Amino acid sequence: MRLLTPLIGLALMLLGLYFLGNNIFFTTYASPWWRGVAANLSVLSLTAGVFMLVFMPSGVKVLGWVAIAFGILCVFVSSRAILNPTSLWQFVISLMAMSFGYKMLTTRRGYF
Repeated sequence: MRLLTPLIGLALMLLGLYFLGNNIFFTTYASPWWRGVAANLSVLSLTAGVFMLVFMPSGVKVLGWVAIAFGILCVFVSSRAILNPTSLWQFVISLMAMSFGYKMLTTRRGYF
């Protein structure tokens, strides 16, 4: 029963992210020579940043965050984000699912 609460919390967080991210699209719209370089740099730096955060000692984890920030910057430089309109109900439901999911994921005592 104690494992059920964090699993439901994780599912609610993922459901909220799905509802919120369902209307965000990333498209490539840059000059032809920069698009490939920035896309490769973003994938490599995001991957390296995640591996640094997971596997490196705590003193080096700052470099992982720097690599992730650089990867996100390359994503925004090499593409554009299209935000489609979202209904108020979809926004409220996604925020409620993410907040309740986070609370269930981080709480130590079980609700069920």
